[in-house]
Amino acid sequence: MADQYSTNEEKILKDSHTKEIDLINRDPKQINEDVVKVDFEDVIAEPDGTHSMDGVWKASYTTFTVSKYWCYRVLSAIFGIPVALLWGFFFACISFCHIWAVMPCIKSYLIETQCLSRIYSLCIHTFCDPLFEALGKIFSSVRVALRKEV
Repeated sequence: MADQYSTNEEKILKDSHTKEIDLINRDPKQINEDVVKVDFEDVIAEPDGTHSMDGVWKASYTTFTVSKYWCYRVLSAIFGIPVALLWGFFFACISFCHIWAVMPCIKSYLIETQCLSRIYSLCIHTFCDPLFEALGKIFSSVRVALRKEV
């Protein structure tokens, strides 16, 4: 029973650190849907009346598409892992700062302001409430009458 519990615990720990990646849909949240989705027709377009020869147009299309595809693949093969390492380090630093510095500062600030808020509220209720109550009683007997004199 203890072995089964430790195995389940190890599985839970392993599952939280490893994630199955989808090799088909590599942008499941569509964060780059409009930004880098550039096709030949988005960059090069010939208006009516100004057309190159069909062979040039086809060769240009093929050259653009293949060079964009392979240039991206070569650049990602060369720089993908180092850049991923840098971004992983960057976001780890941001997470570290947020967890170990930002949130404790915010929590301590909220604790201090809660204390100050109670003191401020006590002072207002002690000094201002009686003053405003007295002023309210003084002005509650004031009657305003409007007369129209002709």
